[in-house]
Amino acid sequence: MPKKLLKNIDFPEDIRQLNNNELPLLAKELREFIIDVVATKEGHLGASLGVVELTIALHYMFDTPTDQLVWDVGHQAYGHKILTGRKDIFHTNRQLHGISGFPKRSESTYDTFGVGHSSTSISAALGMAIASKLQGEEKHHIAVIGDASIASGMAFEALNHAGDTNANLLVILNDNAIGIDPSVGALKHYLTRIKSTRSDIEQHNIFEGLNFDYSGPIDGHNFEELLLELNRLKQIKGPKFLHVITTKGKGLRQAEQDQVKYHAPGKFDKVSGDVLPKEASKFTKFQDIFGKTIVELAEQNEKIVGITPAMLTGSSLKFMLEKFPERTFDVGIAEQHAVTLAAGMATQGIIPFCNIYSTFLQRAYDQIIHDVALQNLPVIFCLDRAGLVGQDGATHHGVFDLAYLRCIPNLYIFAPRNEIELRNIMYTAQLGIDKPIAIRYPRGKGKLEEWKLPFKKITIGKNICLKEGSDLAVLSTGTIANNVSEAIKKVKNKYSIAHYDIRFIKPIDRKLLEEIFNKFDRVITIEDGTVKGGLGSAILEQASELNYENQIKLLGVPDEFIHHGTIDELQKQCKIDVDSIQNTIEELLK
Repeated sequence: MPKKLLKNIDFPEDIRQLNNNELPLLAKELREFIIDVVATKEGHLGASLGVVELTIALHYMFDTPTDQLVWDVGHQAYGHKILTGRKDIFHTNRQLHGISGFPKRSESTYDTFGVGHSSTSISAALGMAIASKLQGEEKHHIAVIGDASIASGMAFEALNHAGDTNANLLVILNDNAIGIDPSVGALKHYLTRIKSTRSDIEQHNIFEGLNFDYSGPIDGHNFEELLLELNRLKQIKGPKFLHVITTKGKGLRQAEQDQVKYHAPGKFDKVSGDVLPKEASKFTKFQDIFGKTIVELAEQNEKIVGITPAMLTGSSLKFMLEKFPERTFDVGIAEQHAVTLAAGMATQGIIPFCNIYSTFLQRAYDQIIHDVALQNLPVIFCLDRAGLVGQDGATHHGVFDLAYLRCIPNLYIFAPRNEIELRNIMYTAQLGIDKPIAIRYPRGKGKLEEWKLPFKKITIGKNICLKEGSDLAVLSTGTIANNVSEAIKKVKNKYSIAHYDIRFIKPIDRKLLEEIFNKFDRVITIEDGTVKGGLGSAILEQASELNYENQIKLLGVPDEFIHHGTIDELQKQCKIDVDSIQNTIEELLK
């Protein structure tokens, strides 16, 4: 029976007690451990399987956590977590009160920098390296970044700066030709040429041109190559760049063959590798409502284009790509570029649907203001994953968009409460609008079976009453309206409760608010975004202007970072679940 190694590995110093020839066995066990847990607990699979050997080699060769290791994005850090004191609690990964699915400074000293968004690793590791130099400390600083992430502007900015320093920085390019979807862009083709022929390296290398000591490409699954090169690089001062070739999903046949699907496959059979069938649903994901609707509209309007920063599958723009490849643009992990690209197109009469996750649009804030809103260009922003998104946690919750967008002039903000409203606002926007618009909708499925109805034009700025009442008014925005409707049904004593859909957060429907303030002396606002600066704040501003002096209760995501758990668990934590809303209504009506 082969010797079991992983059971005796708790921290990197335990790995360093092994012989070189034992590391392949440890890699095999670590892969099996990751597969075993993720098969039932779900999570990001393919990326972590692809860097098992690299993870072990780094902790074997460097004195972590004294030597500082930064993982870009963090999708690939499961092996790192297991080998740095979290093996016995790894089954709690992404669960409520469990460990995070991404590196997190408060969780471990080995997690030197918190990540979740891409392309931050080189800047962070360079900052650490410069700080060490200023303080006279001799230590190594390593950034592991994927070929999709390194194409981002921020990564290039960091490379440009690092090459002009003598900081002790090692950048490792984990090149597997895929992020979540296949990598795109000219840099991808350049890296492909480097992999296929060494002549490019000998003649001209972009990384050497940036003053890095470049080496590679080497096989990221070959311990002999990895250890030899890492040992050499430890002796070299200044900025260094190691190009490593890996296979995403390595060690699980299906994950290697379908790397997009097995990025985060959900539950799967750990023996066969087959993804387990999900319970059949009669409902449709909001991202698919968007994806199918934009194709339907593009068939009628040849000026429509779709733009996404590396989220063709996640946004469902893949449907547009299949039907209209020449009108679909995946710009890579480059949100700033995506927004300004859309602005440039809009100046020429094109109708750009710029689809970006709510949490990722934060990365392009200046472009929204300077390049779109200031010039009043009719870009249509479709913000997927708005609100609480669940187990990806604080880095991925789309809870700040209402607050950070609401203060920008020349911008409409719309939150559909259901699939039909999403379709109709997309239809309305492409008919022609005089300002840019942000349309926010959640992760997951809607609640309507029949959503593909004939399009109807929506009146800009018009909010609606969903239920008449006389005792209290509830004002909600977006799909949280479903929780409100259920809560109202459960309220005891048959109070008369009105429910209003504030689907346009901007422009606010002032006429409707005047009617509400004149009729009700108790108002509740409910949103699945931060309670500071969002819908509730907008209502309070209007109440002040209209001299409304009665009670307004604000419900939403509290003024703190919400971590990981299921959406139901997190809504309960934020007191915007059905039962909490019911309790709040009954308390106000006592």
